[in-house]
Amino acid sequence: MTFPVVGMVGGGQLARMTHEAGIPLGIRFRILSDTPQDSAAQVVNDVTVGDYRDLDTLLAFARGCDVLTFDHEHVPTAHLRALEAEGITVRPGPDALVHAQDKAVMRARLAEIGAPAPRHRVVADARDVAAFAAEVAGAAEDGGSAGAAEDGGDALAAPVVLKTARGGYDGKGVWVVRTVAEAAGVLDAVAASGVPVLAEEKVPFVRELAANVVRSPHGQAVAYPVVESVQVDGVCDTVVAPAPDLSEELSGEAQQLALTVARELGVVGHLAVELFEVRAADGTPGILVNELAMRPHNSGHWTMDGAVTSQFANHLRAVLDLPLGDPRPRAPWTVMANVLGGDFPDMYRAYLHCMARDPGLKIHMYGKDVKPGRKVGHVNTYGDDLDVVRERARHAADYLRGTIDE
Repeated sequence: MTFPVVGMVGGGQLARMTHEAGIPLGIRFRILSDTPQDSAAQVVNDVTVGDYRDLDTLLAFARGCDVLTFDHEHVPTAHLRALEAEGITVRPGPDALVHAQDKAVMRARLAEIGAPAPRHRVVADARDVAAFAAEVAGAAEDGGSAGAAEDGGDALAAPVVLKTARGGYDGKGVWVVRTVAEAAGVLDAVAASGVPVLAEEKVPFVRELAANVVRSPHGQAVAYPVVESVQVDGVCDTVVAPAPDLSEELSGEAQQLALTVARELGVVGHLAVELFEVRAADGTPGILVNELAMRPHNSGHWTMDGAVTSQFANHLRAVLDLPLGDPRPRAPWTVMANVLGGDFPDMYRAYLHCMARDPGLKIHMYGKDVKPGRKVGHVNTYGDDLDVVRERARHAADYLRGTIDE
């Protein structure tokens, strides 16, 4: 009897939880990990320690796998094309994954398919940023953008979000600038890397949402309930499934948008579409696409305990071209709260407290070194009363982090 071998590039917590989802099916895993201490490297039997940016290392690792998938989006696109040229199955493939790797490419493609998005432009210097800000503010073409660029201390006509096109995550590589001098400082700092910078309007959103879908090679797709994602300092803190008080119409629109993006971009596997919920001048609700992730995603961690089939199990099914599982929730409400690095108490004693206080609590720790603000685990709670479910998750996450002691 033979079982498929799934290779996963990256040894982080997503690889660890994907491996966990494959155990009941007997799926064999190989991990290309940066270090033996990485989260997945601690639990997977077949680990190669190496640099994914080295093509020879990547090729040698991938040749022993039936399919290759990813813990992160950072593998160079050219390397993925080289893998495909060698006959290696890569899912999602480079033509899809580049839209999660490069925000400028993503924005251009989403515009082509008519997906709603913030106004944006690739900028080369502070003058470009000033002109874009004036455009966002609705100023006339000659309404002062040139003068603002010449006077480095002048305020921009509107705040602008600057993002590195590649490499940013969890708030890294993202700046909000309000003056030409601030914009120039960011662009000067990024210039040495050679990475393009994308300017986007600062959206006055109501809240952040996420639509998670999974698509298989032959086109089967499933959509999870749209969730509310609460960010703190650019890092996901809490996810509520489904998003409270989200109309059925807007929820369906978000799910359909995510399914359309997955189809048009040729995604195979899990796709998270991060969204802004916005209000038009007349109060009409709407959505804008913020970013894309083509892998299991923090906004889908609630599915481990709150859905019939988790995002990790469905991602595996998709990359192996197996029938997808039921994405429906098991309870009216599920809340996921991240455990961020802090002053940890003795973990065994923390488990005693949390498990005794809440027998229905689900704790998932990643085996990672504790660093301030780093995601080292998460908890899931579920039930019929959102306020109660939310309080249970918040208490457990705070206790495990060490910010409360009772």
